[in-house]
Amino acid sequence: MIKKHDILIIVILAMSLPGCSQNQVPDKENQIAAAVMAAPEEERNTSTVYGYDQNGTLTLLREGTNNLICMSDDPNREGFQVVCYHKDLEPFMARGRELRAEGKSSAEIFEMREQEAKDGTLEMPKDGATLHLLEGHNGRYDAATGQVLDAIYRYVVYIPWATVESTGLPLKPLVPGGPWIMDPGTHRAHIMISPPPPEN
Repeated sequence: MIKKHDILIIVILAMSLPGCSQNQVPDKENQIAAAVMAAPEEERNTSTVYGYDQNGTLTLLREGTNNLICMSDDPNREGFQVVCYHKDLEPFMARGRELRAEGKSSAEIFEMREQEAKDGTLEMPKDGATLHLLEGHNGRYDAATGQVLDAIYRYVVYIPWATVESTGLPLKPLVPGGPWIMDPGTHRAHIMISPPPPEN
């Protein structure tokens, strides 16, 4: 017969095994506060925010009233990343999440969304749409100060099917933080703008 003491030891050992522990999910308020730090300041209080429940499942944390959708940091993803993007990007983003959940690779997701966008079954922004991103390998949200620390800011402006020729943008930045175009000529064509980190 297993004694209570033995059961306790088994539970402790099981929790210490690799893959058995789960990253702690911040509470709803802190997830929202961290996620909206990627948004322009005037948009933070009215943005829609998605985050994670205690099971790590993506869920709606707050319904917003403006054009931005913000995503909290994924507790099961290495590093820190929060993003806010224009609502016209949601079909593209949602389809990516769906395909990743099905186990598709990055290359497969690109190819499938490319074909769907060409077929017209995946709606893409017609006039361009911006994603704001804060990320860092050691990034974190400091609830005491209400700031995200050790993270860099980036703008990504999606302009489907745009090219070097149609925009005049280079394929790499000409100066630190300068704009450049990535994935030109595809459904995922976008302008990358990564401001240099502030000097210490």
